[in-house]
Amino acid sequence: MRGMFLEEVGRPLRLREVAPPSPNASEVLVRVRACAVCRTDLHVVDGELAHPKLPLVPGHEIVGVVEAAGPAVTGVEPGTRVGVPWLGWTCGRCRECRTGRENLCRRAEFTGYTRNGGYAELALAHGDYVFPVPESYDDIAAAPLLCAGLIGYRAYRHAGDGRRLGLYGFGAAAHLLCQVAVHEGREVYAFTRPGDGDGQAFARAKGAAWAGDSDERPPAPLDAAIIFAPVGPLVPRALRAVAPGGTVVCAGIHMSAVPSFPYEILWEERVLRSVANLTREDATAFLDLAPEIPVEAATEALVLERANEALDRLRAGEVVGALVLVP
Repeated sequence: MRGMFLEEVGRPLRLREVAPPSPNASEVLVRVRACAVCRTDLHVVDGELAHPKLPLVPGHEIVGVVEAAGPAVTGVEPGTRVGVPWLGWTCGRCRECRTGRENLCRRAEFTGYTRNGGYAELALAHGDYVFPVPESYDDIAAAPLLCAGLIGYRAYRHAGDGRRLGLYGFGAAAHLLCQVAVHEGREVYAFTRPGDGDGQAFARAKGAAWAGDSDERPPAPLDAAIIFAPVGPLVPRALRAVAPGGTVVCAGIHMSAVPSFPYEILWEERVLRSVANLTREDATAFLDLAPEIPVEAATEALVLERANEALDRLRAGEVVGALVLVP
């Protein structure tokens, strides 16, 4: 099979032809039809997430068709179209797993980080960690739902039920979650890089009530804010933007250093929290909800061999919506 491999952190991916992988008893072999490019992939390639499996095939927003299944796999038959997300396996026995927090399992494996991912023609996945893809989505449209949608939805649920929601960084995740929030009757305030008029117009087109620069104050106090951009200085800005009792959620797996800030902007029962990874419950809930709204992903498809170009464009902030690699 052909795949784009990370052989050394900080270096471009290299196209290689290798023998097809074989599933173990609990795995399925998936013929990849599409794999979206996530900022987490960029953090892995750039070395901002420590100790990736090397050599590694990145990619964890996979849509494909099951070609083979191990004898211990139940409920997933060859020919089934499935989505493969970031969470690749958990132990099921630790305190976190037993209390509904499998996203915090210390032995967890992650697609495109500690397991090979979807920047390839074939991928292996544990049979209990793949999900049916809603029939109303084609492969390319569905791929961003598998991380931008799922982890974004987890952050959204932890932001609470307030009416005014701020989204800092209006990329792959935010443009999906904006549609969910508007569908539920909330006002969305979108914050982009300063001077990004195209990004702000995109946010308004997706239903945002207001869009402006990330260093601006919104026209009304927010009930909650989600920070998708991996920029630590946004934390005190978001805290200043939320009303007393409001919540600020840091949604990224990596963020630059958060500067010190005065206690007064956290006081009055404001909450600052992070989200980590996702659970299978998140996946089931969001993939059931998305087609009802329906959530529509803005996508641009690129052939697999252009993976380095895709990562470069994401690094430079030149992507509207989501890029999707197609073998």
